[in-house]
Amino acid sequence: MTGTTRSSEGLDERRRKLLFRSWHRGMREMDLILGSFADAEIGVLTESEIDQYEKLLEIPDTQLLPWITGERPIPAERDIAILRRVLAFRRNMTF
Repeated sequence: MTGTTRSSEGLDERRRKLLFRSWHRGMREMDLILGSFADAEIGVLTESEIDQYEKLLEIPDTQLLPWITGERPIPAERDIAILRRVLAFRRNMTF
């Protein structure tokens, strides 16, 4: 079981892959954060946001998690709009 609450039905191949990758990061914490974000947002992201999200998923969990939790500042070159959107989404998450 992945934890996903969204079906990939109706998504194009690129979005289906991103949904899967969001739920299969390697660190359960990142699975929950990015998987939940993808469940909620993958269907409405613009092509530009999809491009950014693909780049975001290339960042290793050990580097990304401290940025998302606020443990470390986000480097200026990594401070992109989709990361800000993930951060806003995370602030509103309830577990």
